[in-house]
Amino acid sequence: MDLNAATCETIARRGPRPLLLHLMLASLPSPPSPNGLLRWRHAWQNWKPGQDLPDFTSCLGDQAPGQLDDGLIAAIAAYRRHPYQRRVEDPPVIWREGGSRLLDYGGSGPAVLFVPSLINRAYIFDLSPESSFLRYLAAHGVHPMLLDWGWPDQDERNFSLTDYIEGRLGRAIAACPHPIILAGYCMGGLFALAAASRRPDKVSALALLATPWDFHADAPGMAPLARGVMNVLAPIMHSTGTLPIDAIQGLVAMIDPHAVHTKFRSFAKLDPNSAKAIRFVALEDWLNDGVPLAAPVARETLDGWYSRNTPQQGRWFVAGLPVAPATIKIPTLVVIPNRDRLVPPASASALLPLIPHAEVLSPSAGHIGMIAGAGAPHSLWQPFLNWVTSL
Repeated sequence: MDLNAATCETIARRGPRPLLLHLMLASLPSPPSPNGLLRWRHAWQNWKPGQDLPDFTSCLGDQAPGQLDDGLIAAIAAYRRHPYQRRVEDPPVIWREGGSRLLDYGGSGPAVLFVPSLINRAYIFDLSPESSFLRYLAAHGVHPMLLDWGWPDQDERNFSLTDYIEGRLGRAIAACPHPIILAGYCMGGLFALAAASRRPDKVSALALLATPWDFHADAPGMAPLARGVMNVLAPIMHSTGTLPIDAIQGLVAMIDPHAVHTKFRSFAKLDPNSAKAIRFVALEDWLNDGVPLAAPVARETLDGWYSRNTPQQGRWFVAGLPVAPATIKIPTLVVIPNRDRLVPPASASALLPLIPHAEVLSPSAGHIGMIAGAGAPHSLWQPFLNWVTSL
């Protein structure tokens, strides 16, 4: 089936445009090269509903897209037409700076500050009334708070990792009741690790949820790939001050470009009114509701973390000081979901021998499913609650 303009308009009605990039990735025989991805991005960026599609074949050179079939198009269109809309009232804001805010979910007991990634919205921890890690904790004797990084404004587009960690996260920690347990998720786990090593007087325990450390584990070709991506995306970051959302989405999709087929075909078989279908739509909406990354941070992560593997090499510095897991003396929980494709278990496991007396939890879940999937209460929420209350 051809992706004509009318079809694209139908499936583009729900939220941001990067889904079509994922759709095109799903049709490829193999992931595109960085240069092909850049040409692809430019062609898609200039497309407007009602116009004929750009010639994606010429954009990709030798990697011509395959033919998408009616079933896949219909499944994606069904998602785009689904009536679900997230309606969750935010809790009180107890601190705000720039585009960032600290949300207080109430409750009694130990205070836990959750630190999400910069590139995805913080509300994955509070996806819906039925799927809210934080409201679950608040109802079971814990006082959770959430750092919502927000959208980077003009000043924040000049931020480095030090500005976020030593600056913004440090001031958010200062705004919390103390002592706190610091819990970081994915990229936020690296932020939490760096912050905890600097504030032992304020942070009583540390939880690292699906946190990468060895960026070359199970990825021997990561260094040249990261360098190639940096070279290709440098002009975009220079002109916009960010690594844009659709570029981030494209890079993430390259990890498993054919996963779109599987997940949407499974969704198409569901009763659209079922809890499973509604959860799928909620998670997919969150996935497509990304945030651009400040250009200095993108350069530090792509060149430092992914290309030179600076954390594992002991050469990642924040505010002039190395981030050294061995300096962490507080109780630490390292959560390594065993079906994680975004942060390979081998990458997260590299932290275990470095942090003295770290406990490990290996939920049978994926990167996102352990936070907000149907099995999350059993795989992560209850075990995390048990760990917090045992401290």
